[in-house]
Amino acid sequence: MAIVDNGIYVDGVRTDTPHTLSETFELMHEREGMGWIGLYRPSEEEVRQVAAEFGLHELAVEDALTGHQRSKLERYGETLFIVLRPARYLDVAEEVEFGELHVFVGPNFVVTIRHAETPSLSRVRGRMEHDPELLARGPEAVLYAILDELVDEYSPVLAGLENDIDEIEAQLFLEESDVTQRIYELSSEVIDFQKATQPLQPMLENLLRGSAKYAVDLELQRYLRDVLDHILTLSERVSTFRANLDNALTVEATIVARRQNEEMRRMTEESIRQGEEVKKISSWAAIFFAPTIVAGIYGMNFHVIPELAWPFGYPMAIGLMVGGAFVLYLVFKKRGWL
Repeated sequence: MAIVDNGIYVDGVRTDTPHTLSETFELMHEREGMGWIGLYRPSEEEVRQVAAEFGLHELAVEDALTGHQRSKLERYGETLFIVLRPARYLDVAEEVEFGELHVFVGPNFVVTIRHAETPSLSRVRGRMEHDPELLARGPEAVLYAILDELVDEYSPVLAGLENDIDEIEAQLFLEESDVTQRIYELSSEVIDFQKATQPLQPMLENLLRGSAKYAVDLELQRYLRDVLDHILTLSERVSTFRANLDNALTVEATIVARRQNEEMRRMTEESIRQGEEVKKISSWAAIFFAPTIVAGIYGMNFHVIPELAWPFGYPMAIGLMVGGAFVLYLVFKKRGWL
């Protein structure tokens, strides 16, 4: 069975612990008390059995069966349907894991459908059973306790995210560090966390606005305002996390651009240095090439070459070689190639 815990409460005191849903419905009417049913990943048949007994709206039932809902609060007559997104921080993986919790709150019943390990509703139930005065205030008091536990369990998530951001900020200016991907991943987690927590503020405000209309206990209203204060503080911290990550991403982009510029400068300097070496090599090659042309022409041993029989042919050839090489040397020297 998907029933995790099931209790009948009269004046804040647990009177019965039924083992089946049918027994729960019978005892609720018999004792005229409040039923608190805790389900963990129930089947469709079990959800529809609860829905038929308490007259739950079909749209809310479909949402509970489908899952993957955003955080929200909806009222169907005298019944509230609340979707909450609990979260926990996984130290080993350094990431946030999100769950889903559906809560139906009626005049004399509370039904919780849990799809994750958190929040610990057994802890909520234990706390309420140790405070009969608070539990006697009715189903809204149970809803308050669930919200309070949910917000309390967000604290380790905030601490984990803050620690990750501190680590990123410390790594930003380290040599050869590249935290761009980690910043993007952490930004995604913070955005998901913000999506899970941001709707809580209007949810609490709507509950408080409807307190007079639905005769919510005055002391319970004070408890709800306390939860709202914690949510406002939480929202401010999450907004700060997003701003810090945006700044970190900007700084990281600046550092990466600076490193790329430095690398380009080094490559440009190396290219210039190599160009200077090529100029020198080319210049000396040209200087030695000029005498080679002359020597090549006069080394072909053709009798029709006029200068072969001329007494000054040899000195002229030598002079052309030396003179041509010298002229090229002067030209390259003047241009700074040598």
